Amino acid sequence: MNDMVFNRLVSTALISFSILFWSCGDNDHTIKMKGSDTEVNLAVNLAEAYNQTDPAFSMAISGGGSGLGITSLLNGQADIANSSRPLTEEEQTLFKKKNIRLKTVVFAEDATAFVVHGDNPITEIDVKTLAKIMSGQAENWAPISGQDGPINIYGRQSSSGTYSFIRKKLKIAYSQKAKEMTGNAQILEAIKIDKSGIGYVGAGYISKKIQDNEGVKVLKIKNGGGSDAISPLDPAAIKNGLYFFQRPLYQFIPEKSWDKVLPFIQFETKGEGMKIIENSGYYLIH
Repeated sequence: MNDMVFNRLVSTALISFSILFWSCGDNDHTIKMKGSDTEVNLAVNLAEAYNQTDPAFSMAISGGGSGLGITSLLNGQADIANSSRPLTEEEQTLFKKKNIRLKTVVFAEDATAFVVHGDNPITEIDVKTLAKIMSGQAENWAPISGQDGPINIYGRQSSSGTYSFIRKKLKIAYSQKAKEMTGNAQILEAIKIDKSGIGYVGAGYISKKIQDNEGVKVLKIKNGGGSDAISPLDPAAIKNGLYFFQRPLYQFIPEKSWDKVLPFIQFETKGEGMKIIENSGYYLIH
């Protein structure tokens, strides 16, 4: 992948993602949601549906990473922080110092998918080999896929909850050669044009339309021993907790914002909201 193409992808990624649903309602009905890029697509789908049920509803949604959403809560700039990871001890201490009490909602589950270019001959990978790749210990595809070529890693920025999640699950420090992308969509676009690429995205970003995934292959993950290789797109495996990279999705809400956001929270965790979660490529909490 040449530098010009990569720079174009990065430039596109740096355009902040923001969606605003307006209504004629006052500020008491305006909800600011910030944070996890993994959750952005789902949040938009839920907000669009809820907007049809409440004419006084408006919501501003932006991504940028779990860390950004949590920082926005600390600064009083958000009503909901979407996060694909729990709060760190340091973050908990900061909220206590500012006397900000939070309510936590676990509203869905995600499975992080590892993707490669469609021409890559491998269809599955074990966790040990994946750790070597992401840490930079393995730098060539030859011993892994049989095809000679450098391994190009596409990941997220350090503010991303997925960045932290993968690092902790694999117990590694990332390779310094890993390219840090702003969001899931940018990682997918990079993989589509880089035959030596590998990256990770939320399963919700893998389209149900085959043509949309052209050029990208989702790898099954094997967790050593005699375990089976499992796909992040296998609902039964996720329901039974068998996929190595599955995790809950969080929403952190300051108590002062709770009454305002409660109708939306109730919508996304019941009935139609649950159907939207499943139809958007995410999983229900079991």
